[in-house]
Amino acid sequence: MKKAFTMIEIIFVIVILGILSSVAISKMAVTRDDAIISKGRSEVAAIRNAISLKRNSNILMGKGASYPSQLDALGSATSSDGDSLFDHDTNSSDSQAQLLDYPIYSKSKNGWRKIESNKYVFNAISTDVNFTYNPNTGSFDCMHTVKLCKDLTE
Repeated sequence: MKKAFTMIEIIFVIVILGILSSVAISKMAVTRDDAIISKGRSEVAAIRNAISLKRNSNILMGKGASYPSQLDALGSATSSDGDSLFDHDTNSSDSQAQLLDYPIYSKSKNGWRKIESNKYVFNAISTDVNFTYNPNTGSFDCMHTVKLCKDLTE
């Protein structure tokens, strides 16, 4: 007597594996989106903290209570993929004046890019969120009517 799997048993196993893999893949896609949003949230917090820290540093060093006029060395130029953002305080006479210890590199998908002087875009889940930096008040914010903006800032 031969012992082997029948064709029905093999098809049944394949169907079960297909169902399990479809559930797992959909869960992984949601997890990836959550990770991108969490990364963006931490980057927004780091940028805001760096702006505040730079102002406090200026006050302590007797340079006035000014915020950085620009957040990176690009000035008013737009960024290309791989450009470093949020890495330089252009108010400072020190050529090594850093805003963030490690810059954030621009990416057109699932990351930051600069679109104008003091205007940035964060892309996640095929959605763009526009952030504006105001050097007079030190605010770095987006329109809170956009759901992704709320996810990144609240």
